[in-house]
Amino acid sequence: MPNLNVAMLGTAGYAKNVGKKGTSSDIVFYNLKKGEDTLTMIEPQRYPERLAPLFYSISATDCAVIVVDSVSPEFGETIVALDCANVKKGYVILRNYLDKSQIEPLIRGTVIENYSFIEDDPNVLREKLFEDAAKKPHEVTEEPGIVPVDHHFNVKGIGTVVLGNVISGTIRTHDNLKVLPTQKTALVRSIQKHDADCPDASGGDRVGLALKNITSEELDRGYVLTARGDVKTGDEFTGKLNMVKFWQTPVAEGMVIHVGHWMQYISGKIESVSKDPKNPDISISLEKELVYLQNDIALVFHLDAGKLRVVGTISLN
Repeated sequence: MPNLNVAMLGTAGYAKNVGKKGTSSDIVFYNLKKGEDTLTMIEPQRYPERLAPLFYSISATDCAVIVVDSVSPEFGETIVALDCANVKKGYVILRNYLDKSQIEPLIRGTVIENYSFIEDDPNVLREKLFEDAAKKPHEVTEEPGIVPVDHHFNVKGIGTVVLGNVISGTIRTHDNLKVLPTQKTALVRSIQKHDADCPDASGGDRVGLALKNITSEELDRGYVLTARGDVKTGDEFTGKLNMVKFWQTPVAEGMVIHVGHWMQYISGKIESVSKDPKNPDISISLEKELVYLQNDIALVFHLDAGKLRVVGTISLN
């Protein structure tokens, strides 16, 4: 049962024409099933006022759909964020008589350059997404799974339930998982995928996990469930900052930044900067521990920068 995760961007509410509304907070999930194939669509809420929901929507997505009503700073920031997150597959829907020639100079040299332009028809989009879902590999593996938590709550008669996407590997019922960055562990009592009970879930699956030995109050968005031994935690990082070419604000010691990785969006500051103005080596300290795999790529944001708040990326070493 392949599941395609789709970031629905540009026009709030467009996804309701494609799928059925599910979990709603600062990000809204829409779901759809056709035979054995499923779609999970995610829309940011309160963007551009808040940047975090945009990041959450594109984190670990397989595909992006950008609905363009106007050539705006928000459209530009969305392009930059998708490029930094390396979301290679996607679709562009132009509205309000916009022409492809008006968009091409803005997306040239980015991953969006390879997106397909399609008509403004939710039925056409739905079928194309299901075609993509059917082609997506889905493999149950022996590698332990990784599930970043995006929502958590208590359910009467069931207990603690978390929602999230399997980043890689396979989660199985009765797995005993670490709850990082805490020292706690939790037992998987049951797994649901699109409201159906399943014995396991693998990379790309959208899951609801019923957990034992932990309460919802002990969890937070961004916590990571896994039995892998090589998943790391840390609050200090040093590496090369790969700045986007449109970035204008000088990167300086003491600058307040946010780092985004999986479903984590953590504030911190730059402690030191080398003299290279384009791709400096920096040291950053975060307010709380980040969960990651060695050499993962994280996005760096500066919220006080104005129209473009995406600074670039850094490798987590």
